[in-house]
Amino acid sequence: MALDILQLILLLPVLGGSIYGVLCVWAAARFFVRPHAGGEYRPPITVLKPLYGLDKGLEENLLSLCRQDYPDFQIVMAVQRTDDPALPLLRRLAAEYPSRVTLVIKPSEPVVNGKVQNLVNALAAAKHEILLISDSDVRVAPGYLRAMVAPLANESVGYTCSLYRSVGAKRWFEKLELLNLNADFVPSLIFSTVTGAAHFCVGASVAFRRSDLERIGGMAALSDYLVEDYELGRRLKNLGKDMVLVPEIVEVVADFPNAARWWHHQVYWDQNTWAANPTGFALTILARAVPFALLFAAVRGFDMTGVNVFLAAVMVRIATARWVAEGYLKDKEGVGALWLLPLRDLMALVSWYAALTRRSFEWRGHRFGLTKEGKIVPREGVILPTRVTDEEAPQTP
Repeated sequence: MALDILQLILLLPVLGGSIYGVLCVWAAARFFVRPHAGGEYRPPITVLKPLYGLDKGLEENLLSLCRQDYPDFQIVMAVQRTDDPALPLLRRLAAEYPSRVTLVIKPSEPVVNGKVQNLVNALAAAKHEILLISDSDVRVAPGYLRAMVAPLANESVGYTCSLYRSVGAKRWFEKLELLNLNADFVPSLIFSTVTGAAHFCVGASVAFRRSDLERIGGMAALSDYLVEDYELGRRLKNLGKDMVLVPEIVEVVADFPNAARWWHHQVYWDQNTWAANPTGFALTILARAVPFALLFAAVRGFDMTGVNVFLAAVMVRIATARWVAEGYLKDKEGVGALWLLPLRDLMALVSWYAALTRRSFEWRGHRFGLTKEGKIVPREGVILPTRVTDEEAPQTP
């Protein structure tokens, strides 16, 4: 009797995950066929680009912004170290695009959220009302700025976000990260947009008004939140503003030197999701079809029924992920990596548990604590290094 009950319990996420995969296909079809904002709204834009180190593909990422098909925009490239290895590249780009690039160098070791500290530094040099945050690993098409700003012509829209897909995955663990984004995170964004199941804000690529940012307390007010983008979106929504997810797909370059660094990032990613929406994150266990199908098969001693359930769950998972990747995201890399999707889903269950139980995280070599409310606290006994320099002013060589 107890064994029968256990099997029924294990089948719940198998069924739930399989249905969810089909619903993600449905949501993608709805999202990409419906009309999206266009028009000739072309206000001046400041792009805030927080940088740390010489990431893989950084030059191409930055050049994709510098070469935008847009009449008037500024890119603020901000670093927090005077010896940052990206500085020679940034200085060269600032010299090549003097009317577009502003370089900010301000030593600022992370006290809480290091990205927000970098954005605060960048914001001091921003010239325009419309702001767009673009992470260092983001690569964009020439029409990116036009797509991101178009919905903001409507005053009821508080912020816009873009979809993105991971690219450039060479090693197996980078391919797992690619699948994490392309086969899991992005379909969930589309599903949430179409159904209204949850609100979100994608901090890697988000545009909003400076005046609205000031109304919610400014960028610095987000500095002690682990998931600053979610908090930004939540506060803008509380102003009575809407979010628009634009169909523009930007690329995020997969860049991990080893499997340990990837795993650390995976747990950190899940910690972000947990901090932003604890209930929703906990309930994602009900959509983990592949891991629980494997457990179901194991409980049954891998008999014919158990093996068939497992194989069916894997087939539905791969088929629905392929449909979204190939049909809507134009994700050739993701399609080629789908054979690793069952492994990714199994490891995702482990990182899910780690995120629920871990109350600290590491960022840029510094370790911090994390409260139940998703706020960052410096760890006791940790002395953060400092640098003293006078090179703090915005620069445009």
